Amino acid sequence: MGYKKATHVLPEELLVKVQEYVDGEFIYIPRVSEHKKSWGAATSTRQELRDRNKCIYDDYLAGKSMDFLADKYFLSLKSIQRIIGQLKKEYK
Repeated sequence: MGYKKATHVLPEELLVKVQEYVDGEFIYIPRVSEHKKSWGAATSTRQELRDRNKCIYDDYLAGKSMDFLADKYFLSLKSIQRIIGQLKKEYK
């Protein structure tokens, strides 16, 4: 999310009207629902998590214990169990 100067993007009459409600404050104007991006669409985070989870699952299949994986990937045991469970279902 970036900031834009209101005087550069709003017509003068609209800016005056907005100032009646918020004068000198920051406001957030949400996106139109058709323009919304899904989580992780603007960065590589989603793919990085997919890759990490695949490595966790591969380590699990290679015989590593869930406790070991939790320590290795700095995750809770519950998170490791959830990831392995999801990938077991996905790869069936």
